[in-house]
Amino acid sequence: MITETLSSPGIESRYFMFRAFLKWSALAALVGMSLYLILALYAQREFVFAMLFLVLTASAVMVFFNRKLYAHRYIFPAIAGMGLFVIFPLMYTIGIGFTNYSASNLLSFGQVQENLLSRTYQSEAVRYDYELYKTNAGYIVHLKGKHQNLTSAPMELEAGETTAPVLPLSGQPRGEALGIRDIIQLRELLSQVTLITEDGRELSQASLRSFAAIHPQFSQHDNGSLTDNQTGTTYFPDHETGFYRSADGETLSPGWTVNIGWDNYLKVVSDPTIRGPFFQIFVWTLSFAVATVIFTLALGLLLANLLQWDQIRGKGFYRTMLILPYAVPAFISILVFKGLFNQNFGEINLVLEGLFGLRPDWFSDPALARTMILIVNTWLGYPYMMLLCMGLLQAIPRDLYEASAMDGAGPVSNLFNITLPLIIKPLMPLLIASFAFNFNNFVLIALLTGGAPDIIGASTPAGTTDLLVSYTYRIAFQDSGQNFGLAAAIATAIFLVVGALSLINLKLSKIKV
Repeated sequence: MITETLSSPGIESRYFMFRAFLKWSALAALVGMSLYLILALYAQREFVFAMLFLVLTASAVMVFFNRKLYAHRYIFPAIAGMGLFVIFPLMYTIGIGFTNYSASNLLSFGQVQENLLSRTYQSEAVRYDYELYKTNAGYIVHLKGKHQNLTSAPMELEAGETTAPVLPLSGQPRGEALGIRDIIQLRELLSQVTLITEDGRELSQASLRSFAAIHPQFSQHDNGSLTDNQTGTTYFPDHETGFYRSADGETLSPGWTVNIGWDNYLKVVSDPTIRGPFFQIFVWTLSFAVATVIFTLALGLLLANLLQWDQIRGKGFYRTMLILPYAVPAFISILVFKGLFNQNFGEINLVLEGLFGLRPDWFSDPALARTMILIVNTWLGYPYMMLLCMGLLQAIPRDLYEASAMDGAGPVSNLFNITLPLIIKPLMPLLIASFAFNFNNFVLIALLTGGAPDIIGASTPAGTTDLLVSYTYRIAFQDSGQNFGLAAAIATAIFLVVGALSLINLKLSKIKV
């Protein structure tokens, strides 16, 4: 009876109508929120991000509202996420590499004009000492000038800008002037007071004891140039460098972002103070990534072979202990090693000094610093390789080793003739992934050495232990100029290098991509 009631045409149609109503309401709410976000970004002049969300919203509407694209709606979230978090940041970084975007060139041309035209200065020629009186009608400011005294109308000092006219007064206001302690307490409110004279001049608080006239710092002309009203210097907009520049070459800050073409990329290969450190860091980065893969694979494969040895008892215990470095968070292990390698108090130097009388400068000598980094990274990476090799070794038929033993082959011969040929092909994609990860291993360098010791003569922050990724970070966020454009150009170069090397390795290993 209940089944017949639920399956009746009227109830079923109302169910589908209610379901469709919920579906379309949810979609309408999401589209409305997206449009609001787009308009908010556009109002904030974030045109690139507004366009990005407009494209994503339009694509979502087209996919979810078009019956012909029904099958694509299940994969659309993944594609949208890849576009939002992978493709867009990559394209945005590449775009920044072609601009002068930096700490001094963050704004647009219109924003720079607004910033400069909003600046004011206080006239030293029109300056009055003042006294503040509190009356029943409100506060009164009494200005004492060289030629005349002025007194404001009574006013209430409240949060927000306050204006009051001032008129000449020959005498003294009634009452007792407030002391300096009271003025200090009212300083924030007094700073928002503007006193207007009969001839239209505006006076504001210049110090605890004086008011002065306010004048605009710059005046704009029809040709777009700005004149400094204090110095009389005229500045013209230079859209090639992104600064207002005078005839003498003096510039105004801030500047605006302009397209400079390939200048950032050419600077890497043409400027000796950047080219030398860049190629030195590039060679070290490549060597570090390759050496890390080789060392971690060699140690991991050795330990995996030992754990496969039938005569070893307690394999579970040894396996657990050897995997522990992989279980401990990397930043903890790195900081522990940083203490162990400390030149004065580290346990490693204490042992070396006690046995051999040596106290190496691990953080001051470039060669020793790089050796230390390889040691620490090998310790962090070998458990991963060991786990991979243990699984692959178990897939190798034991008959091959038995036949090899009958032929008189030893462990070394088995390694190069049986083990490596059989595991290297399935290992190759993982080795390439390890190479790419270590090529950009920022955390290790940032926590262990910070890139030190520094490269002498470099015009940008650069160290002998810097990888390209940490070198880029230091240019973008630690350099005084914060040259984001140059950092983006180097980041683009890193992407191309890693992608090209990975593709070459995949092709050489004959893996289909």
